[in-house]
Amino acid sequence: MNGNRRRRGRRRLGAFAAVTALSVLTGCGAADMTRQASPYAAAEGAKTVTLSVQSWVGAQANTAVAAYLLEHELGYRVDTVQVDEVPAWDALSQGRVDAILEDWGHPEQEKRYVQDKKTITAGGDLGVTGHIGWFVPTYFAEAHPDVTDWKNLDRYADQLRTAESGGKGQLLDGSPSYVTNDKALVKNLDLDFEVVFAGSEAAQITQIRQFAKERKPFLTYWYKPQWLFERVPMTEVELPEYREGCDADPERVACAYPHTPLQKYLNTRFADTGGKAAEFLKRFRWSVEEQNEVALMIAEEKLPPEQAAKKWVERNEPVWRPWVR
Repeated sequence: MNGNRRRRGRRRLGAFAAVTALSVLTGCGAADMTRQASPYAAAEGAKTVTLSVQSWVGAQANTAVAAYLLEHELGYRVDTVQVDEVPAWDALSQGRVDAILEDWGHPEQEKRYVQDKKTITAGGDLGVTGHIGWFVPTYFAEAHPDVTDWKNLDRYADQLRTAESGGKGQLLDGSPSYVTNDKALVKNLDLDFEVVFAGSEAAQITQIRQFAKERKPFLTYWYKPQWLFERVPMTEVELPEYREGCDADPERVACAYPHTPLQKYLNTRFADTGGKAAEFLKRFRWSVEEQNEVALMIAEEKLPPEQAAKKWVERNEPVWRPWVR
């Protein structure tokens, strides 16, 4: 989610793993890894597309619908590979994947691969704007309206204390592998809070839902769009206004997270030679509401992504038909 549109809460470091039976991972000796993630990625003459898919459910919804339409409307075989955000750019540049459908902004990689090497081509807006922030449950904000101003958070530190926060108020984050501004913000805004990691996005959701069930107050890092807002209404805490460059130094950042129009990127060779598949992915664009409809089916109804995509496609032909023309 420009040099400061970094999705600081979502970037992870690590190798990628296949999420379908078609994906192959090999890495013995000094083998050339530029084609090892999938035997189908950008293969000459093959009607196969390899999509990078991130772990959060909104990204899974994008990929599920795109894969379903590529397969059932355009006749492609689709391979999906789970790749962490920064390694995904390397994989895309090398042709190990053909497309990333939800990028929250990685200026260093954009400069290296899009502007300089030209091995990656911009694929256009996804149609969804992303935003990270600090949130409290709406029931707590309605009872204590001043809590939505960061300057008043310390007044509520005692109420937001947990066994894990060491006598301070708790700011709940997800995985410790996510890159966020939160520790720096707590320090630089001189807040009586401790960042506590749930361990994963799923664990964070579980904790948030438990707090809500018991009507307890909590302060959490969270992001939009995300289906959980449909089940646990939350109100954002206003941090100091975001200004261009205010988060350039990760140690000194003392401002809010930006609002980021989410982007698609294609391997340049695929963009040039991928035919109908490449054109389809460039045209793929939907709304927050449409993405959340699929995400809710995956996360809440526990439907497999392909089934969720099928349901959405059957209900929304006027939306997707222009993508496959």
